[in-house]
Amino acid sequence: MKELKKFWALTVRNMKCYFKDKFLFFVSLITPMILLVLFVTFLREVYISSFKGIFEQFGFETDARLVNGLAGSWLLSSVVSVCAVTVAICSNAVMIQDKIEGSVNDLKTSPVKGTTLSLSYFAANFLVTLTVMLAVIAVGFVYLAIVGWYISFVDVLLILADTLCCVLFGTLLAGVIESYIGTQGALSAVSTLVSSLYGFICGAYMPLSQFDEGVRNVLCVLPGTYSVGITRVHFMQGYVKELGRQGLSEQGQKAVLDSFDGNLYVSKTQIPLWSMYVILLGTCALLLVAYVTIVVLQNRRHTARRVRG
Repeated sequence: MKELKKFWALTVRNMKCYFKDKFLFFVSLITPMILLVLFVTFLREVYISSFKGIFEQFGFETDARLVNGLAGSWLLSSVVSVCAVTVAICSNAVMIQDKIEGSVNDLKTSPVKGTTLSLSYFAANFLVTLTVMLAVIAVGFVYLAIVGWYISFVDVLLILADTLCCVLFGTLLAGVIESYIGTQGALSAVSTLVSSLYGFICGAYMPLSQFDEGVRNVLCVLPGTYSVGITRVHFMQGYVKELGRQGLSEQGQKAVLDSFDGNLYVSKTQIPLWSMYVILLGTCALLLVAYVTIVVLQNRRHTARRVRG
């Protein structure tokens, strides 16, 4: 019980350190907002034209509100799945800052277990990233309500559950990677690399259906692809159902989902939704084991150095 109180106190302390740094909080929040604005400003019309092109193939016409909402839901699913990772990398800077300033050494000499300290960084990062992502989703939902809302209450709950999974994946990935980072320069380099590359290799910026089959099969090995996949399914399915109610054939609905990764394939075999969850959550379990192992080994090395000193 005492260790649990220490854990919570450290978690709150880490969160306060994060929110106290207004610049760090601003950067974490503004990054997904900028990405959302860039998507809406520059890519929205491209995707709307693509959707209309599919509709024309099946002799189907619909109102602009449904098409705009469909494009917006696809864009928002990309932003949520990508930023759950990029924000986690950025918001974990409290741990790096403690290393740089030496605060972590002071905390480790206090009557707190090293594992408790490390897990408090993880918990704080998870809660901070989740807070930022909920704010992004709220803004996205307002946008969809304006341009065209066809998402059911059940889908909203599923989207929130998907966000929890994505944030868990991003937080664990950040914890594993940043366990070996001890300088601000290294953190900036990793943040830049992840921000610029991650969205492309997981199919968030461009549908995987646009890639060559060999490249698509390779990218489907990456667990981040499935964090995009699960959010995309629940953001888009309400709009696709509405297309069906308005007269688009099942073949046409399938064409929409296939073209925009509502359905994912490996060598022409469709990956069911439950498999996406298994792969993503299974990866989270492996990352958790890796993170705990790293924490235990680092604490043992720290204890050994103290004994020798």
